[in-house]
Amino acid sequence: MKELLGILRVFEDGRYERIEVHTIVPADIDPSTGVNSKDAVYSRETNKSARLYLPKTASPNHKLPLLIFYHGGGFVDESPFDTTYNDFLNLVVSDSNVIAVSVDYRLAPEFPVPIAHEDSWEAIKWVAEHANGKGPEPWLNEYADLQNIFLAGDSAGGNLAHNMAVRVGSDTPAGLQFKGVILLHPYFWGKERVGTESDWMSPGLIDSVNELLALAYPGRSGMDDPLINPAMDPRITGILCSKILLCVSGNDFMRDRTRNYKTLIENCGWKGNVEVVEDNEESHVFFLKKPTSKNAVTLRNRISAFINSA
Repeated sequence: MKELLGILRVFEDGRYERIEVHTIVPADIDPSTGVNSKDAVYSRETNKSARLYLPKTASPNHKLPLLIFYHGGGFVDESPFDTTYNDFLNLVVSDSNVIAVSVDYRLAPEFPVPIAHEDSWEAIKWVAEHANGKGPEPWLNEYADLQNIFLAGDSAGGNLAHNMAVRVGSDTPAGLQFKGVILLHPYFWGKERVGTESDWMSPGLIDSVNELLALAYPGRSGMDDPLINPAMDPRITGILCSKILLCVSGNDFMRDRTRNYKTLIENCGWKGNVEVVEDNEESHVFFLKKPTSKNAVTLRNRISAFINSA
């Protein structure tokens, strides 16, 4: 039996189980922020939903930026309805004064990648149904500025946000305008080591990342598939937004990948601006684990400034 990155337990007979037990919470008004939330189905075909968040300051007379958020979990775990992500989105929505759509997508290994990416795209297409103000979800019709959209995600969700930004560059849904991408410790990988990975990454850690990814994404071109390694994607120059907020932590096992992404984006011919936030002493997605810490609050303030500087 092996445990892969503390996420998935894999047995010798091929069975697997998720290690963490999640606490699912209903949508409601958050008592500490006043943010209201509700769930809405974005795909009748797959019966997948998103949790929508509305700040207490919302008014139909002043439409607010829309944040489309994708959760992490290595493509195999987590949920937008878990208390961790629910609490985080309540804080982000309150701090940034945005409408948020937190997307639930199908998980591997039951639903291998790229199904998560397909679901992520379906959620964007569902948002586009509201471009004329007559979509199925009143909150998006009344409160969301669909000319001011941001894509965001942590870890595997950062991978999804990046890939959705690439896709809208060549296939922009009518009526939507994307202003920026927020990548929180994004999950990228590749066959070759980058940065200082060869100096500090143990063979065991590398094997764990490889094995987890092989379970999540079997039968494709492996670790250098363009969905996993952005350096292999020639479409990256067409990201359809003017700015990216890239968040790195010094003790994150993905830190070299994230720093390499900055170099890649700046050298590929994309014309936008990359802003980097680095927390030298923090670990992977620390802002979920320690939401009230000084660095987590500072990070949310940077997210707010990034969104509202447009």
